[in-house]
Amino acid sequence: MSDAERALREARREAQLAAQQLSESWEEINLLYSIGEILGRTVNLNDAARTILNEISETVGATVGVILVHDAATGLLQPAAVRGADPGAVAPVAIDDDATVAAQVFRTRRPLVVIAGERESALEAPVRRGPTLSVPIMWATPQGGVPLGVVTLSGRRDGERFTAGDQKLVAAIATQIGTAIQIDRLVKASMAQERLAHEMQLAHDLQMRLLPPPTILAPDATCAARVEPATSVGGDFYNLFKLGRGRTGVLIGDVSSHGYQAALIMALTMSAMAIHAQTTHDPGETMAALLASLEGELRETEMFLAVCYVVVDPARGELRYANLGHPHAFVVGPDGATERLGATDPPLGLGAQPPHSLARAWRPGRDLLLLFTDGISDARDERGEVLGEARVLEVVRARRNEAPARIVDGVFALLEGHMGPVAPTDDQAIVVLRS
Repeated sequence: MSDAERALREARREAQLAAQQLSESWEEINLLYSIGEILGRTVNLNDAARTILNEISETVGATVGVILVHDAATGLLQPAAVRGADPGAVAPVAIDDDATVAAQVFRTRRPLVVIAGERESALEAPVRRGPTLSVPIMWATPQGGVPLGVVTLSGRRDGERFTAGDQKLVAAIATQIGTAIQIDRLVKASMAQERLAHEMQLAHDLQMRLLPPPTILAPDATCAARVEPATSVGGDFYNLFKLGRGRTGVLIGDVSSHGYQAALIMALTMSAMAIHAQTTHDPGETMAALLASLEGELRETEMFLAVCYVVVDPARGELRYANLGHPHAFVVGPDGATERLGATDPPLGLGAQPPHSLARAWRPGRDLLLLFTDGISDARDERGEVLGEARVLEVVRARRNEAPARIVDGVFALLEGHMGPVAPTDDQAIVVLRS
């Protein structure tokens, strides 16, 4: 036989062997392709898990199987799909359970083949029939594989043990399942974040609508106000009231937190004040009525409310106020002199005694009422330096003869210049009034 004939025969033999190997692997190749198709077009992970479990079981000849997915919140491997057993009889498996094959495979991140009677557990009895193959579901990361669950197959039709080839095939499919689980979780997390962002924006819009426009005090007073929450919703707020006979009521408040609970207290305060401000014009009595309305909520949420309520009466030339722990309340005179409206009582929800009020002279058209929260004075720059109350007062004194809206703009221009790119860590509110 010539060299050419021997080479031709060898080539034919290799071709036949390759064809045989390809034929033997066709089911596995087709299965891997089918799994990819299933995962690519299925939105619901549980639906995909059931389909995948049926496909893989048919290929390796298993009559019983379960796909368990790890729930990090509970530390349990929860059944996502069950084949050949009553789903109601398949219980979750704790990952620290030493008696179960699934927990060991999850912890060690290594496949395990066991025979009948080996490592039997009552918890796994519904999905253990004869030889059993258990493979971890992994998610590959640059730092290494992360276990996400376990695939367990048993009850082979031929009664034989699972082979190394079966183990390799199931491991390849488990990797695909791991990718699908992680994608499913990322999609759900993204959707949850989008829903939360949308809900927070709606809450912010609602909160801003609760704040009255300063123009409601016209023509009795000229007023400007602004609130900037640190998050989408916050606990700083103001309210304005026309009390008749030229009198105006101005409220500013700072709930001892921010976020949803602070916004709830803020909304309740706004609602209650709309009633109480009209029943009495003495700020102390108004605050006592407000405390009676909010006492239960403040106690349950363990919050308190720093609030200052001022009633300006130009006809009598008088300003009356109740200051319950609010540090930044001032009257700025026409010459720039600044008088602090000091605290009359502890913050609402902390004091045991009924709030009371104080009075001082008010010069209509000349005096300026200034109220702001500590989110303004405590604002920090990139180096962590605090803006400070003195710089805020300096801007207000310099602009004291301008319209209240211009004064508010000046304060926030100061804030923006001081903070730069630093996001506020507390809500910011200010009210300026002249009457």
